[in-house]
Amino acid sequence: MTALLRPATESDLNDVVRIERSCFADPWSEESFRRLLAGHPAIFQVLVLPPENQVAGYVIAFAVGEDAELLNVAVEPRFRGKGFAGQMLDAVLIELATLGVRAAFLEVRESNRAALGLYGSRGFKEIGRRQNYYRRPVEDALVMRRILEVAEDGEERKAGSFADR
Repeated sequence: MTALLRPATESDLNDVVRIERSCFADPWSEESFRRLLAGHPAIFQVLVLPPENQVAGYVIAFAVGEDAELLNVAVEPRFRGKGFAGQMLDAVLIELATLGVRAAFLEVRESNRAALGLYGSRGFKEIGRRQNYYRRPVEDALVMRRILEVAEDGEERKAGSFADR
């Protein structure tokens, strides 16, 4: 199935909020997403499926200097298992590398085996734990990091493998 990843717009918010609520026990509010669109310097992209241009997922990250944080990767449940989360993650890692980011960080519920498998397959390693980080239900977060390859002198920058698609 072919998919397009593009910057999120105001018209995507209903779909993004719906996906957020179907994926997470403690979802972000619509206002949180709206703030990201209103000028926060985040990378906020949606995965769109043709021919109806249906929003099937989204990814959010932000960079500060040579570090970045991956805030959210979500795929609507009925579209899972098709490699879309990996495609979004690969694309955002490449974009972060082009911005000069050298390390990407994220937090993930320790019980989220699917996400842990995805992040591990993309080179993220556990570097710490945040006790009782998540609410509803209360659970520890595993802190993970991926060192990105940032090219010198205009060489191609690498962040994720597209061979896995």
